[in-house]
Amino acid sequence: MVKEIIQHIDTQALSDALSQRYLSYSVSVIVARALPDVRDGLKPVQRRILYSMLRKKLTPSAAHRKCATVVGDVLGSYHPHGDSSVYDAMVRLAQDFSVRYPLIDGQGNFGNIDGDGQAAYRYTESKMTDAAMMIMDGIDEDSVDMNPNFDGTTVEPAVMPGAFPNLLANGSMGIAVGMATNIPTHNVSEVCDALTMMIDRPDATTAQIMKKMVGPDFPTGGILIDDFDTIVKNYDTGRGAFRVRAKWDIEKLPGGQYQIVITEIPYGPTKSALVEQIAGLIDAKKLPLCDDIVDESTTDIRVVITPKTRNIEPEKLMAHLFAMTGLETRFNMNFNVIDSVGAPRVMKIGEVLNEFIAHQKIVLGRRTNWRLANIARRLEILGGLLVVYLNLDRVIEIIRNEDDAKSVMMAEFRLTELQVEAILNTRLRSLRKLEEMEIRREDAELRAEQKQLMALMASDEMQNDQLKAWFADVKKSYAKNTAIGRRKTVWAAADASDEIVINPDDFIEKEPLTIILSTMGWIRAAKGHLDIGALDMKFKEGDELQTAFHAQSTDKINLFTSGGKMYTLAANTLPSARGFGESVRMMADIAADETIIRAFVLNQSGKYLLVARRGTGFIVAGENCLAQTKNGKQVMTVDAKNPAELCIDMGVCNTPLQECFCAIVGSNDKLLIFPASDIPEMARGKGVILQKYNAERTYVMDAMFFARNDGFSWTTGRGTTKLEDWTPYLGKRATQGHTIPVGFPRSGKFGK
Repeated sequence: MVKEIIQHIDTQALSDALSQRYLSYSVSVIVARALPDVRDGLKPVQRRILYSMLRKKLTPSAAHRKCATVVGDVLGSYHPHGDSSVYDAMVRLAQDFSVRYPLIDGQGNFGNIDGDGQAAYRYTESKMTDAAMMIMDGIDEDSVDMNPNFDGTTVEPAVMPGAFPNLLANGSMGIAVGMATNIPTHNVSEVCDALTMMIDRPDATTAQIMKKMVGPDFPTGGILIDDFDTIVKNYDTGRGAFRVRAKWDIEKLPGGQYQIVITEIPYGPTKSALVEQIAGLIDAKKLPLCDDIVDESTTDIRVVITPKTRNIEPEKLMAHLFAMTGLETRFNMNFNVIDSVGAPRVMKIGEVLNEFIAHQKIVLGRRTNWRLANIARRLEILGGLLVVYLNLDRVIEIIRNEDDAKSVMMAEFRLTELQVEAILNTRLRSLRKLEEMEIRREDAELRAEQKQLMALMASDEMQNDQLKAWFADVKKSYAKNTAIGRRKTVWAAADASDEIVINPDDFIEKEPLTIILSTMGWIRAAKGHLDIGALDMKFKEGDELQTAFHAQSTDKINLFTSGGKMYTLAANTLPSARGFGESVRMMADIAADETIIRAFVLNQSGKYLLVARRGTGFIVAGENCLAQTKNGKQVMTVDAKNPAELCIDMGVCNTPLQECFCAIVGSNDKLLIFPASDIPEMARGKGVILQKYNAERTYVMDAMFFARNDGFSWTTGRGTTKLEDWTPYLGKRATQGHTIPVGFPRSGKFGK
């Protein structure tokens, strides 16, 4: 037995098996869970929820039913997954802050814009909205294919037939395997206008379409500030980003005071998270123009922001808030959908509209054929019923006397089986002259309708007119002069000339700080300019002070390392001096083998001399030392034998470069002075030789700049020593220099 089993084992490479199974899984996720269908804008779970509610007759005119009933039916008949996936989808379809036109009318706690979750499905109730009914309009008229459910006990629609453009109206979002979708909501009235135009002009440009649709219309409102060209570009590619700002007003208060009131927020972030973010920034003194924020919202959003003083311009305050907070967000659009042949792809807006129109034409054809078949069947029945009235006595005699009345009537009157069944099922009360007249009238009406429908099937123009009529009905139901149909997101393209340019650093509250860095790389900022010589700071065991200097909270603090990199930290973000501070290696990605050569306040308009261990160096402008990321900025090219050693501020020499001299001393006890103008200025590189060292173990000790008129001097703990005649040490750059003067510090440093 075991041998037989082994003989039937199929060997397969693990990589092949994994790729095949992962491909099956990814296709399942993409098609059956994450991406919406371009024709009805629904994912399978949403489609199953609506179909289940339709079968339970939870129409807008019906009473609400427990959500648990719907969830249970969807799980048992259509959706073999977890209950949370079904209920979460139901909740989203009922939230008027998540979808533009809710498809479910919820009763109970369905969550709110503050981010609070919904109640369990045993506590909430629901029924469908008019929009949901429009999506399923004609579903019982053979308008779409019906597929077997997961266990073959019933059927479900492959797609919804209705003319309500749900994909664009309510948008969609989802994450699949290797792809995602994020479609914004739109105004149905505008979408219907675009669809009507596309029927007449299928090749219309994106610009022409967007003149009808304008852009997204989010359920939370807000202001769309992108220009028309940006909107067109996004919809023309199917991908792009929209900038949306909160809507705000100015409320005047007594005494010339005012307050800002936020009435609409961008789509996406929750209101409570926005309020918490702004309050945190105010507490951290990163919003110095704002004094307080209060959430006074009820059913409508009302968030009140109080300025520091009445002299602050409201536009400037809001520009700062837009730059620093989620009151301005970017909605990243990605029109990734399942097309009409079941393939996922990114579509531009023209393709989306044309696919929807093509689907509606198919639905129209199928509904028309279904109606024609019903008319033909009814006409056949009516023809048989007329025979009854023309031969009423004979028909009654056959029914009374014949054992097989059905066969006799079919043979004698040349009737079909359907006609005879209708005759036999006719009630005696209907056998009167008035009923005969009613049948003839119905026959005439049906033949006229049949003729009209056949003409419809033969004419593309009539079909287009019918689609336009459908879209006109949808537009009428959601006209812009109605509460639900009005445009919520206002398009107000920001003019670049009117845009207030905000530098976040300008709004940092300026206050004096003392920056303290330890030898183990722990940094902190003490408030005020403390006496550095009398600092009494505690450090971790085995750690001690490396450097301390004065700064302002608005300054940028630079760290220059032995690897030749500059790292930039904002002074206002440094931890307070109440503790031991924070490791700079957590704030900047400084390699473990790099040591911090110098920490200093960066002067972007100044210049710095960078010197490597073997006496090479160059001058770099302060603006080239600013690092924009945690990874730092490589300024000096170094290697293991020649790491960076010095970073000297040239600002101490307040004279033209031609009047400045550079003094450099090495471990060989040689001092060299040469014109500072001999040092090249570079943005990045290795530099040139400043002082020559013959021995391999000789290295640079210190360097400094001084003006000719100030003379050359050095400072120790005993005071400053000025060398009256420094010309003997004057030489050419890249030479060794002369032996250091008597009394020069043994540390080799020009300053204490």
